[in-house]
Amino acid sequence: MFDLSITKLLVLAVIGLVIFGPDQLPKMAGQLGRAFRDLRQMADKAKADLAEGLGPEFSDFDIADLNPRTFVRKHLLDDLDEAAGSMVGKPRPHPMDSSQRPPFDTEAT
Repeated sequence: MFDLSITKLLVLAVIGLVIFGPDQLPKMAGQLGRAFRDLRQMADKAKADLAEGLGPEFSDFDIADLNPRTFVRKHLLDDLDEAAGSMVGKPRPHPMDSSQRPPFDTEAT
C-alpha cells in the first residue's frame, strides 16, 4: 500500500530518532500505533454501519468493488483472461472471415 522497503523504514527510524530523541521515540511510536488502531476501528465500524444501512439485499456488496481498479479488473479484465484461457493452444481467429469483404464507406473518401 505505501511501498515501504526495509531501507526506507530504517531511514524513517533514523530521522525519527534524530527529531524526537531516544527517550521520546518509543512514546511517539506507541501513540502512532494507537492512532492507526483507532483509525482501523473507525473504518471497520463505518463499513459495518454501511452494510447494516443497505440491508439484506446487498449482503454480497464489497466496499473494495468501489475502487476503480478493482472494478475494471473484476468486470473487464477477468473476461479477457477467461477468453484468453479458453484460447490456449488454439490459433486466434481473424476478426473477418476470408469470404467477407471489408466494410467500405464511399462517403468517407
